[in-house]
Amino acid sequence: MMTESERFDTNRPNLCANLRWKGMFIWAERDATVGPTSDGFFWCQHTQNCLGPDGKLVEPTHCDSVERQCHCQE
Repeated sequence: MMTESERFDTNRPNLCANLRWKGMFIWAERDATVGPTSDGFFWCQHTQNCLGPDGKLVEPTHCDSVERQCHCQE
């Protein structure tokens, strides 16, 4: 069973370039004394909501597969 922090880990190979999360927009160094928030708020750059163009959930565990139809579409 995958933990929540593993599920929301954005340091994954093949992560879709269209996946967005609020941590991308914070211009500060990560504080190692503070744990990850794992808030789970992700959205697709194309749809602007939590579902991708293929109608499936948008989060790192689902958006790291080139087998997903919408993976890194321009």
